[in-house]
Amino acid sequence: MQTDVVIIGASAAGLMCAAEAGKRGRRVLVLDHASKPGKKILMSGGGRCNFTNLDVSADNYISHNPHFCKSALSRYTQWDFIARVDAHRILWHERDHGQLFCNDSARDILDMLLSECRQAGVDIRLNCTITRIDRQEDGFAIDSSRGRITAQACVIATGGLSIPRMCASPFGYQVAEQFGHRIVPTRAGLVPFTLQPRDKARFAELAGIAVDSRVSNDRIAFRENILFTHRGLSGPAILQISSYWQPGEAVTINLLPDQDVAQWLKQRQADQPNSRLKTVLGERLPKRLIPALLGAELADQPLQSLSHRRFEAIAESLQHWQLRPNGTEGYRTAEVTLGGVDCDELSSKTLESKRVPGLYFIGEVVDVTGWLGGYNFQWAWSSGWAAGQVI
Repeated sequence: MQTDVVIIGASAAGLMCAAEAGKRGRRVLVLDHASKPGKKILMSGGGRCNFTNLDVSADNYISHNPHFCKSALSRYTQWDFIARVDAHRILWHERDHGQLFCNDSARDILDMLLSECRQAGVDIRLNCTITRIDRQEDGFAIDSSRGRITAQACVIATGGLSIPRMCASPFGYQVAEQFGHRIVPTRAGLVPFTLQPRDKARFAELAGIAVDSRVSNDRIAFRENILFTHRGLSGPAILQISSYWQPGEAVTINLLPDQDVAQWLKQRQADQPNSRLKTVLGERLPKRLIPALLGAELADQPLQSLSHRRFEAIAESLQHWQLRPNGTEGYRTAEVTLGGVDCDELSSKTLESKRVPGLYFIGEVVDVTGWLGGYNFQWAWSSGWAAGQVI
């Protein structure tokens, strides 16, 4: 079979790229080894798809080359995608931090992309395994379970290693290496922490408790909920900091970021000296959390029995809680993969390989990783759009 463009991966980026190239009159074939297209779209945002964010900039992305994403993001913006969603009459709403979600279902976004692909004459073939890709004088020869395909351009949109049950694979990295590209080492991002055995036992009964917190390391801080789980810590603030965390490093958690805790306790001591510490702190924090952090004996003390110096120590424990994670839950629950195809070897304008003309890498397989909050989808739309204009 002969075509103009082969896109490997019916992902968010792959479908966007296919629709754009098809609109230009290109013959486009999308291949995917999964049984259904856009699986990660359907599961995202609790089934509502956090499809972009109102505030998008390069600062919301992690990359070996922090400037690389600027071109695509500036040429196909969140406003462009919102206009696309509106044109398909998909209802959406804003949540905290500018995150945009579908009112009804993530399927609305997938159906929009598939509809555009159909209208543009894109051929999508699923359950298709790629066995070999060869460079030819006039393009590429791709051997697959559907036979041999030749094309002028080949786009790799296979995603990363996160969430293996969604058919994640290292295929895109293998293709990049085959054609001489460097891979920035990959690891799980936007992923829950596991705890050291001692901490896991200490906090085991707190599963399900969420606390608005400021979580930081020496390089960055995030203010959102943390969530205690049976295995460790999750929640938006933990997922965000995990992408900036290095093994062995401690993170600092401020459980009362808007409070001068020591001064507040001193005032409450003057007003209600007989109140127990756990009762007073229970006005600001989940009650089960207090003895777990401070110890049951201290938590049960009346305020009048505690010195001002002790209040300072309590404030330190609650507002500068140093936690050294044991690790992360890995790709099994990670929302994204950090690292990937080195941006320095790609065109920032077109996502084309500088080594192999006609070969493109888009979406998560590239060393561009967004924060939680719709940023990774926006990178998929922007990078897919950029490649779709030229392939």
